[in-house]
Amino acid sequence: MPTLGGLLKKRRTKDSQTLSKELPGSTAGHTSTSPIAADNTHHHHLHFHNNHHHPSDNPANSANPAASIAKQQSNQSSASKAADGQTASMQSPALQPSTSAHSNASPQQHGNAASIQNIIHPSEHNTPQVSRTERTTKGKYTLDDFAIQRTLGTGSFGRVHLVQSKHNHRFYAIKVLKKAQVVKMKQIEHTNDERRMLNRVRHPFLITLWGTWQDSRNLYMVMDFVEGGELFSLLRKSQRFPNPVAKFYAAEVTLAIEYLHSLDIIYRDLKPENLLLDRHGHLKITDFGFAKEVPDITWTLCGTPDYLAPEVVASKGYNKSVDWWSLGILIFEMLCGFTPFWDQGSPVKIYQNILQGRVKFPPYLHSDAVDLLSRLITADLTKRLGNLHAGPNDIKNHPWFAEVTWERLLKKEIDAPYVPPIRGGQGDASQYESYQEETEPYGHAGDDAHGHLFADF
Repeated sequence: MPTLGGLLKKRRTKDSQTLSKELPGSTAGHTSTSPIAADNTHHHHLHFHNNHHHPSDNPANSANPAASIAKQQSNQSSASKAADGQTASMQSPALQPSTSAHSNASPQQHGNAASIQNIIHPSEHNTPQVSRTERTTKGKYTLDDFAIQRTLGTGSFGRVHLVQSKHNHRFYAIKVLKKAQVVKMKQIEHTNDERRMLNRVRHPFLITLWGTWQDSRNLYMVMDFVEGGELFSLLRKSQRFPNPVAKFYAAEVTLAIEYLHSLDIIYRDLKPENLLLDRHGHLKITDFGFAKEVPDITWTLCGTPDYLAPEVVASKGYNKSVDWWSLGILIFEMLCGFTPFWDQGSPVKIYQNILQGRVKFPPYLHSDAVDLLSRLITADLTKRLGNLHAGPNDIKNHPWFAEVTWERLLKKEIDAPYVPPIRGGQGDASQYESYQEETEPYGHAGDDAHGHLFADF
């Protein structure tokens, strides 16, 4: 069954309780606008996941994904941008480029996967600072502020709905969690952490939390509706990505993780299922259920088996560098179509492979990619890039990323290699599956046995 971000996980994700039993040796678009702000332009957002299996795809079976992506973009890019009519940006106005890359780019750049070559420019590797202004997101909204359109995803704790604001008529996603289920599954801390971490962040490649509230039975979180669906789905259709396509997505993830770490936030659940594509094909990292503020080290067992760092598997204390290990796994999966330690879907075998640490690199990988992956997917923390003296700059300055103009990428001035076939800003949920609608009404009054456990909502 499809699952929701944060607490409603995919099958290849385990919570801390499940992990503790399985681990060997274990001891335990445009300027952001509030939904209540009147505006004539449209907004987008979403936070849910499909429940995919994680197959061992054979690289030898890969058709030419570059041609496939190029063909899709060629057929869809012009229509998508014409329907949108605006440059997408989730940055604060001060960070928006004075000239729109989307409006000035040539037709060839819009309609060809080769547009990813726009990242090939001499670069100063200086990332502009992103706004860190804390937002007030408690008690601003109620159900009366939104018209529920349809269900976008379901899971053990509730579901995600596509909604339209009655004030600015833009589309958002409301994640509804049943408090009784959250308490029963002992996910109170993760739920509160998700809200707290999302409330702190504001970045072009991270999902935006607009507001939260609760009634006697449910918790509500208003977030971006990200129209283009999961990167996971695109990867499975393509089997594996060409080197420049994987590089584009990896670079956007790198900027987002760098920003989170600057706030002492560890993300801890990086994977293609948690990367959504906006209307122009740029990434939004969603699912902050395992995110946590960690200035130094933590010991919590959580994450997705394929992506766990060896220090987590070994039940040792770990730091932010686990996210850079996961970046290595992500790049490997994008380039190869499978994860390096996958073993017939058995978590225990995956954990054993991670602890052994032997990675076989397919011969078709570029030598620079192999070098980067070898320096990310390493158990030796004194050698893992991102954990050394220069921090994330060691990753950004690596030869595999040599062509990337980081400042332009952060401003979304670089065209994405694939533009989702959606009607931007119109509540187009065609990239998501259909589900039976919720029959139990929301907005209950009455006794609230669990409200005190979620005081921040």
